[in-house]
Amino acid sequence: MAEDKKQVKMEERSVDEEIEVKTNSNEQQEEKKFQNEQVEPIFAEGDKTDTSAEQQTDENHQDEVTDETAELKAKIELLEKELDEKDNRLIRVQADFDNYRKRTRNEIEAIEKYRSQPLATELLTVVDNFERALQTNVTSEDAKALLQGMEMVYKGMLEAFKKEGIEPIESVGKEFDPHEHHAVMQGSDEQVKSNIVLEEFQKGYRLKDRVIRPAMVKVNQ
Repeated sequence: MAEDKKQVKMEERSVDEEIEVKTNSNEQQEEKKFQNEQVEPIFAEGDKTDTSAEQQTDENHQDEVTDETAELKAKIELLEKELDEKDNRLIRVQADFDNYRKRTRNEIEAIEKYRSQPLATELLTVVDNFERALQTNVTSEDAKALLQGMEMVYKGMLEAFKKEGIEPIESVGKEFDPHEHHAVMQGSDEQVKSNIVLEEFQKGYRLKDRVIRPAMVKVNQ
């Protein structure tokens, strides 16, 4: 009988220990579950914080890129403006140089074309004297020979003038031209049209297309 009681007590004790073990195990599981529930929101909140920080970093980076792009565009516009100004300045300089070159070439051509004008102007008075001398009436043979020699020199000078492009201006019977004629008298001849040259007092000359001395003439009214 005593052994049965002892057996029963041992069984009861075993059951109590088993219950205590299960209870402790359940408590440990509940505690672990509670800890997990507390940790997960923390990690979740941490993840959100990290994501927000990354977004902020990306936004800051995008802002920096935008600012750099705007700055580069402004520099490009400034450089393009400076380039346009330099191009325009270069075009103006080129145009000025072309005009200078043309003007210089024209001046050189004019100098070459009219190089004999100063000498011709000085010699015209000599030609005038020859013409007046050749109009003199002489009777002696010596004087006639002298006039013939003067006439040869006169014709030689006119031939030299012609080679240089210097020729006399035709006046008598031509319409008065203020560029070629210098009117010193007026006449009245009903048989001649008005503004026609009646008489020439001094020959005029032109060098190629330039009048170097107008003719002194008498013009009909």
